[in-house]
Amino acid sequence: MGLTYAKIQLSNPRNAELRPIEVSSLVDTGALMLCIPESVAIQLNLEELDKRPVTIADGSTHNVPYVGPVRVDFDNRFCFVGALVIGDETLLGAVPMEDMDLMVHPATQKLIVNPLHPNKPSYKIK
Repeated sequence: MGLTYAKIQLSNPRNAELRPIEVSSLVDTGALMLCIPESVAIQLNLEELDKRPVTIADGSTHNVPYVGPVRVDFDNRFCFVGALVIGDETLLGAVPMEDMDLMVHPATQKLIVNPLHPNKPSYKIK
């Protein structure tokens, strides 16, 4: 299996004057959060809300800025999340994917809207 990338739009819902930016995001169902590079946080003028500890692949832990809110748009879906500022590319993790009811198609390895719920996200809460 290769890496999955998807075009998503990111925007600052607290500042409607700033235009959304479109980014190519690594889609990682094994990661939880939305991660953005510092350049995206600066472009969207996102407020740092906290410093949060993150453990990266080599096992080391770092305190990184947690910013937000961020509006994430993909296809006919959107959600509002916080983002960790780390790395040099955007990473879309499981939390925003679940919020928008998205999935990675197993055969094509592309990010898609859940075909069982094509018009609106649906959630199981029990």
